[in-house]
Amino acid sequence: MIAGVSTASLYPLQTEDALRTLGELGVRNVEIFVNDISETGGDVLREIQSVISAYGLNVVSAHPFSSPMETLFLFSDYKRRVETIIDMYKRYFEFMQAVGAGIFVLHGAAKDARCTEPMYVERFLRLCDIAAPYGAVIAQENVHYCKSGKIEFLKMMKKECGGRARFVLDVKQAIRAGYDPLDIADAVGDSVIHLHISDNRKGADCVPVGKGTYDFEKLIRRLHSQGFDGAALLELYRGGYGDYSELKESSDILRKMIEKIQ
Repeated sequence: MIAGVSTASLYPLQTEDALRTLGELGVRNVEIFVNDISETGGDVLREIQSVISAYGLNVVSAHPFSSPMETLFLFSDYKRRVETIIDMYKRYFEFMQAVGAGIFVLHGAAKDARCTEPMYVERFLRLCDIAAPYGAVIAQENVHYCKSGKIEFLKMMKKECGGRARFVLDVKQAIRAGYDPLDIADAVGDSVIHLHISDNRKGADCVPVGKGTYDFEKLIRRLHSQGFDGAALLELYRGGYGDYSELKESSDILRKMIEKIQ
């Protein structure tokens, strides 16, 4: 297991500047939140690659800005829109191959979307097949306003995807859906390959690790016992912390927990 930070935590810094800031802080394991399709190629991609190389960054995963589009496109009955977003997502997968990222974070359909479970599974597995030649694994994130916010839906995916379903466990999203993240670990923990970490306390559900009350050591121990060996990456909203140094401090707290457990 490793610890790190998502560039989403530095929004609205441009992606290459967010990576540079994390590199200067001494963070080495990162998730790239792609904020615009232009970042997947050309001069911007070359700049991103240059920063990655300069600071020796390990890019674990990629998260698309287009997540809110997935309901209307990927999980739509309108076939042209399905093909449109698949073409877009191929560009993400090419980007991931170029920066060495292996995990693609999927939000999926909104909870009130008119998408049946069989359709959802079919589209998810199709995306998995398309991503595979690029070395990318699609991982479903639990998102409280999406179908994936419900544990029963995650269990359905695990069962119906024939062992191919992989998951991102997001702590704040679990709490917003009314679950302890341990509930999700108990339900699909052996298929969790990635963690989005944020601490919480009364009145604040997305703060730096150590600024809240959540027992992360218990969660990481539980996942470790189920075979988890992925990355625990801090993902905060910019209003949830003060100085950028808090990102490195949180990452270090997570790293020390992991070292203790392993």
